[in-house]
Amino acid sequence: MRIIALAALAALGACTSTARQSDRHHGAVGDCSAEAAQGLIGQAGTAELAADALQRTHLRTVRWILPGQAVTMDYRADRLDIALDADGKVERISCG
Repeated sequence: MRIIALAALAALGACTSTARQSDRHHGAVGDCSAEAAQGLIGQAGTAELAADALQRTHLRTVRWILPGQAVTMDYRADRLDIALDADGKVERISCG
């Protein structure tokens, strides 16, 4: 049941991963900073949390990373990676 819930969360995150444009230009390598979202670690991984993280970091997209999930190694300066633990709580937030 927990796996189904995490899969549903990942699908929902894909639908809500685009945030409003900010005044700051994004896309240059090194432009990403996940520092402002570190206070969200330990909270439940929800669409609302993703929206809050994007607002705090001024980034455009979220990539949810579930336990054991393979992810590409491509780097996007406008993407925030949110890794969840087995309980669906935020374990790590980084640029990606």
